[in-house]
Amino acid sequence: MRYVSTRGSAPVLDFEQVTLTGLASDGGLYLPEEWPQFSAAEIASWRGLPYAELAARVMHPFVGESLSFEELHGLTRTAYARFAHSAVVPLAQVDERHWLLELFHGPTLAFKDVALQLLGQLFETFLARRGERLTLVGATSGDTGSAAIDAVAGRDGVEIFMLHPAGRISDVQRCQMTTVLAPNVHNIAITGSFDDGQAAVKRMFGDSALTGTLRLGAVNSINWARLMAQVVYYFAAGLQLGAPERPVAFSVPTGNFGDVFAGYVAARMGLPIERLIVATNVNDILHRALSSGDYSAGEVTPTAAPSMDIQVSSNFERLLFDCGGRDGAALAAQMHGFEGSRAMRLSDAQRGGAAALFTSVRTDPDAMAQAMRRACEHAAQIIDPHTAIALHAAHEVDLPSGVPIVTLATAHPAKFRDAVERATGVRPALPSRIGDLFAREERFVELSADYDALMAYILDTATPSA
Repeated sequence: MRYVSTRGSAPVLDFEQVTLTGLASDGGLYLPEEWPQFSAAEIASWRGLPYAELAARVMHPFVGESLSFEELHGLTRTAYARFAHSAVVPLAQVDERHWLLELFHGPTLAFKDVALQLLGQLFETFLARRGERLTLVGATSGDTGSAAIDAVAGRDGVEIFMLHPAGRISDVQRCQMTTVLAPNVHNIAITGSFDDGQAAVKRMFGDSALTGTLRLGAVNSINWARLMAQVVYYFAAGLQLGAPERPVAFSVPTGNFGDVFAGYVAARMGLPIERLIVATNVNDILHRALSSGDYSAGEVTPTAAPSMDIQVSSNFERLLFDCGGRDGAALAAQMHGFEGSRAMRLSDAQRGGAAALFTSVRTDPDAMAQAMRRACEHAAQIIDPHTAIALHAAHEVDLPSGVPIVTLATAHPAKFRDAVERATGVRPALPSRIGDLFAREERFVELSADYDALMAYILDTATPSA
């Protein structure tokens, strides 16, 4: 399998190279040169497989010759052995047609674990093979940071620098990062928003002062391998609800567009998906883009769903590329225009391609709280704010009556205890495996969002690659 950049001028890479590279050298994001295809018979034959084996079967076409099926299966078994539920991503029923896909049974209680536990295994495997070091840089709006840190803490050959917006994530999210004291982990609290951190990280990949000294890698969903691992749970849920004979719809709480784009990939591979519902909060750039073609960034509004407090959704570029005829030069010009003005219009081809599968819903804080209360009172389900936004969106969309709707439950409610308690009167407890979280020592540095200050800190702190 070969990988190409959405902006058309970066080198074509294989899976091992694309996993260690992250962002393309031309500023674009990597995608497979073509989408693997599974027949209905192949998909049906996977029904009832353990999650680790299903994952290896879904992902192996993307891996190509970089890993044998047996090697990949060994990595997936190791990655998912730490999950608290033997099904890894179990389904819970809300009513006669609505389901929750619980993606929070990993070590840091969020859906990011599903991908990042595997990504940590891939990094260690490929770096050992090459005898190289990798410096990971990332920005988090809450859950990516803790999941990435857990996945690589103490691993050989890997060092991680994670930026988070000071005061704009929950106390659980912060402590899950800052209490990891492994020497290869560096937490940075920045004065600014997630978008400020993400912009700095993307700039680092094109900065020769950094890349000449350090081999940079990505853990955000700009890294293809991370997004690839998220494709699997769409197949897992679909198979349990009747696929491939029966189509399924998914409602996804969306900030950076990676999780819902994984659903798009699953559909391109042959999984019958009726509709992908893009659920946004009041930071609604994706809703405006999909409903009217207006992709223009405003100011970030802090909310009780911080992982969605984003105005620039990196992975949306992948959809625009695929729906717009895979014209890298045209997309590069379009994205450079957006980076200058923070506004652009989608082309007719991009809007039409997206509309074939995607619907969007904007959810305000009152509707989010109401969805949490309804799930608690009518289904005995305590859900977090992000999941509530997607569950509200799932109820807003008109779909054929026989189509089950799966809402992705992306975080354990205890990660957002205050918001859940305000809405439901129930204060969710942390699982026993992290029950002492707030008694642990924290370690992090505070820096401005100034790019030069961030770059200087990383250069002074990181172990050189060579």
